[in-house]
Amino acid sequence: MRIGILGTGTVGQTFGTRLRNLDHEVVLGARESGNPRAVEWAEAHAARCGTFAEAVADADLVINATAGQYAVDALEMAGGNPALAGKVVLDLSNPLDFSSGDLRLSVCNTDSVGEQIQRAFPDARIVKSLNTVNGSVMVEPSLVPGQHTIFVAGNDPEAKQVVIGLLGELGWVRANVLDLGGIEASRGMEMYMPLWVSILRALDGNLAFNINVVQG
Repeated sequence: MRIGILGTGTVGQTFGTRLRNLDHEVVLGARESGNPRAVEWAEAHAARCGTFAEAVADADLVINATAGQYAVDALEMAGGNPALAGKVVLDLSNPLDFSSGDLRLSVCNTDSVGEQIQRAFPDARIVKSLNTVNGSVMVEPSLVPGQHTIFVAGNDPEAKQVVIGLLGELGWVRANVLDLGGIEASRGMEMYMPLWVSILRALDGNLAFNINVVQG
């Protein structure tokens, strides 16, 4: 599968490396052509890099690994609604805001980044998933022993199946993938982040953790 990743940070590169190991074609997208981090990564992994628009152009699947506050702008730079029309967009982002020194969410309660993206690009098929775990766990769930849950949300059932298929390739057991319904479920998924940070602190910075939904 041809996959375009928007974002050259740790999450984008971690995802790109895992996908290359699974023999997917990957283009790592940055705001500007020739981004040093993107070029270095691409050379090391026999992949391509380019602008956001170049990453999206021929992609079967687009992965948004940019910060939640800038996700809409990044996807606009990628070509906006015309370029994204019909494409499945897996949104990994969270609306984390540390500008005040404390963790806040830039959007919450009545809206979410996932919903903002879907509204901004109505012809794209947005699926929210994997934002509730660390980047390493996203692509290697076996780092957390035992059963643990990952969520998906989106308005397009077929798009969710594409993402669920990719999750399976990454190692997520189908029984542990919980479909929460429409893209509005992104609100709860994103608002989990303050609790995630509290758990991280309680675990002395150990990033290899997740939660499990157990049904009685």
